[in-house]
Amino acid sequence: MGNRFQVKDVRDRFAAGAQYIGGRSQAGTSGRTHTVVDPATGEDVLTYELAGTADVDAAVAAARDALPGWAGATPGERSEAMHRFAGVLAERAEEFAQAESLQCGKPIKLTREFDVPGTVDNTAFFAGAARHLQGQSAGEYSGDHTSYVRREPIGVVGSIAPWNYPLQMAAWKVLPAIAAGNTIVLKPAELTPLTSLMFARAATDAGIPDGVVNIVTGAGREAGEHLVGHPDVAMTSFTGSTAVGKRVAEIATATVKRLHLELGGKAPFVVFDDADLEAAVHGAVAGALINTGQDCTAATRAYVQRPLYDAFVEQVADLMASVRLGDPFEESTDLGPLISHAQRDRVAAFVDRARAYATVVTGGVAPHNDGAYYRPTLITGAAQDSEIVQAEIFGPVLVVLPFDSDEEGIRLANDTPYGLAASAWTRDVYRAGLATRAIKAGCVWVNDHIPIISEMPHGGYKASGFGKDMSTYSFEEYTQVKHVMYDNTAVARKDWHRTIFGDR
Repeated sequence: MGNRFQVKDVRDRFAAGAQYIGGRSQAGTSGRTHTVVDPATGEDVLTYELAGTADVDAAVAAARDALPGWAGATPGERSEAMHRFAGVLAERAEEFAQAESLQCGKPIKLTREFDVPGTVDNTAFFAGAARHLQGQSAGEYSGDHTSYVRREPIGVVGSIAPWNYPLQMAAWKVLPAIAAGNTIVLKPAELTPLTSLMFARAATDAGIPDGVVNIVTGAGREAGEHLVGHPDVAMTSFTGSTAVGKRVAEIATATVKRLHLELGGKAPFVVFDDADLEAAVHGAVAGALINTGQDCTAATRAYVQRPLYDAFVEQVADLMASVRLGDPFEESTDLGPLISHAQRDRVAAFVDRARAYATVVTGGVAPHNDGAYYRPTLITGAAQDSEIVQAEIFGPVLVVLPFDSDEEGIRLANDTPYGLAASAWTRDVYRAGLATRAIKAGCVWVNDHIPIISEMPHGGYKASGFGKDMSTYSFEEYTQVKHVMYDNTAVARKDWHRTIFGDR
């Protein structure tokens, strides 16, 4: 075993409870408990009391009380606090990396090299962005008035984050919201609350006032729906499945909330016949298996132009077979378990159903009985309209299909309800330009798949939702725009008053 974050340490750290409200840890009041399980071993890590509606009400009240002070702080003051926040996160990077690996089963090299550094960078980015909210420049657009635009905080934000990237999703929800002067109540997934709670504690330790960042860990149908429908919550941000996103939208509509949805994906990976085959093969395996395939931008559908198809399938199968499953805390491990045995069984059921109409080239088995592992799986021979091609599986499964013309490849890439991410593999600048224009997705990579950066937006088209994470586009979504207009004439009776008074 590697340098594993000790379960006893987790239990001691969260002994006060898995809710963080008004700067204090406390237990939930729903009367029900949930157990965090290490998916690599099946060991119980932490049993905690779930949040109920009363806890949500308390968290919203704390956020509402903190709002005037935080919204009234200068951008420079918010920026300074968030820079300190980035520093605290950097100091605790190893703690965060180990806790994330423990609760998710992620390989430690992924949390150390991707999840935690990305979160620190995101925090530093929004610390800088806090000082750069921009509106339209002032001007006399009507001739008789001076107009300008203010960007103001929306208020209390209620956010719901998923279990696949608990730390990064907490950051993507919290950081743009508080940088813009809002306060927030975040509900992480019940399966993975540890790093979200640690994140909120780090905010407090950095000097961000109590009540600005609050965490409620409860069930979606109780705590989550109550948070979305709460009358004092002005905006809801949700990341998760499209089906649950529709329910969130339904509840939010009743109180006409601002809504941000980052939903499912089924990313196409389009390989044209002039592509660098070695690069495409390695990109496909890495893009399909990142986070054990539990990534809504993961490469799930590879469309390969027919001259490269056979070689691509053969080389991907060989490379997949070399991927090392094992203890997430060992540096040599490439692929960890799925988040739970239930998720592993769900992925296995998709693959088992596909055997009736497609070929499982490699993988398709669960090798470890003690953990929620599933071998990297490559499937060929499926029809475009089959379940394995169209449905979001959320596991280490790649389906490869051939295409002939460029137009066919792009048509197939667009032929799902989703539009979150995609990639095109070609050495031809004109083909690349066509693909990036024609593929309907919020991000299209060329000759790579997966990298994200704080300065650029992340978000989808179609059933993948709307709104952006990261970047100044995300920052602006957590503001509301106000037009201010000053009369410059000092005349009591304006010309337009004639529409009411005539010549009187």
